[in-house]
Amino acid sequence: METDSGIPQKVLFNLKMIEELGIAKISMMKKLIYNGEIPVVKIGNKLHIKRKDLIDFINDNTINLNRQ
Repeated sequence: METDSGIPQKVLFNLKMIEELGIAKISMMKKLIYNGEIPVVKIGNKLHIKRKDLIDFINDNTINLNRQ
């Protein structure tokens, strides 16, 4: 899985980490979470995304615009 190699080997990522990786802005991640499009782990009042769920979301939403 190509996406797998570009994401650090951590178990959980908070929203700031995801933004710093250049995957998505915090506001977009919150929209995805509140729309139920990506599962979340809540620790205290902080939201985290499992690495596997982040990779699955990216893979599921990757499209090829150059289809012929």
